[in-house]
Amino acid sequence: MRVALFVACFDDAMFPGTGRAVTALLERLGHEVSFPPGQTCCGQMHWSGGYHREAAGLARGFAEAFAAASGDGRVVVTPSASCAATVRHAYPRIARASGDTGLARAVEDLAVYELSEFLVDVLGVTDVGASFPHRVAYHPTCHSLRALRLGDRPLRLLREVRGLELVDLPGAGECCGFGGSFAMKNADVSVAMAADTVRHVRQTGADVVCAVDDPCLAQIGGVLSRLRAGVRVLHLAEILAGPEAP
Repeated sequence: MRVALFVACFDDAMFPGTGRAVTALLERLGHEVSFPPGQTCCGQMHWSGGYHREAAGLARGFAEAFAAASGDGRVVVTPSASCAATVRHAYPRIARASGDTGLARAVEDLAVYELSEFLVDVLGVTDVGASFPHRVAYHPTCHSLRALRLGDRPLRLLREVRGLELVDLPGAGECCGFGGSFAMKNADVSVAMAADTVRHVRQTGADVVCAVDDPCLAQIGGVLSRLRAGVRVLHLAEILAGPEAP
């Protein structure tokens, strides 16, 4: 299958290993991956922060960057649940609010899949042949849980990884406190929420915290590193792209 990769601006700037992991994983599974160079930000923070005109401009840019890929028979895949949710749920609202009928039509033609959705629902794969001999706790991020409703898709993928011990995370489903600009505008509340998440992580004895949104991993990882907890954070793609199982 031919795949157009939307990396997400946060990942591109802060977690470039995630995009490389998605590419390595999909190519290992036999798929052709391209990176449309016109991609920038999906506009999520602008829309949720009230900058609707700016969000509309970014939505138009996204549609233009991926329209050719979609018309060329490629599906769009992203390792960001929050960005996938923005394209799927916010873009129609952005188009209506801007009164842009052309954008509305372009949005209807976009089919963007979060990575675990693509693997499980489109490819019908849960065992990607990975090996990762570590104790892992999975943190379901807010957008993956409530907007995309990913359910147990990431867990089904993790359970098939050789050597991986998946542990239950107390308080799973509680927000880590990042929330984009929320973390900056409400720093005290954000830190308190992150502290709760990290306390739950440490209770599991996990070596690694996994999620499908890097901004949330940045939030959790920041607290873990300051506490010198010895717990790493990794995107789901990085685990799935790990060494092939013998």
